[in-house]
Amino acid sequence: MRATRVTRKADAVIPTASMADIAFLLIIFFMVTTVHELDRTSVNLPLAKSREEAEKGSAIVVLNMVSDGQYQYKFSDGANQSHLIPGPDDLYLEASRLTAVRPNQQFIIKADGDVRFEKIDELLDNLRKADVQKVLLLSQQATEGGGGT
Repeated sequence: MRATRVTRKADAVIPTASMADIAFLLIIFFMVTTVHELDRTSVNLPLAKSREEAEKGSAIVVLNMVSDGQYQYKFSDGANQSHLIPGPDDLYLEASRLTAVRPNQQFIIKADGDVRFEKIDELLDNLRKADVQKVLLLSQQATEGGGGT
């Protein structure tokens, strides 16, 4: 009598224990490599012939014209998202708090090209009162043809 062998076919198994580890590592990777913008306010920047590179972590002051004669002010300390402030006098308070901790903090003014200079001058006066030493005005690089980039 002949014995017959019973063979079992091996089941295909996908190891799922390591998938959670891979997903976790991918989440950590994308969190670390993602760059966050502190302010996404869309403004029509004025043109300038020369530019200077701003320091990383600079405080940002945004002045935007929302409607005829109405202005919107935003402030970011360079580490957190920008938030609305009621007006230029409140910029003095925000800048004073920041310069008390970091005296050499650089400030960037991101103003719409349609804003009257008297409003920018008001911001500069409040920054001067707050003892701010470094101020840059954000602009677009003018090309030789006269247009912006």
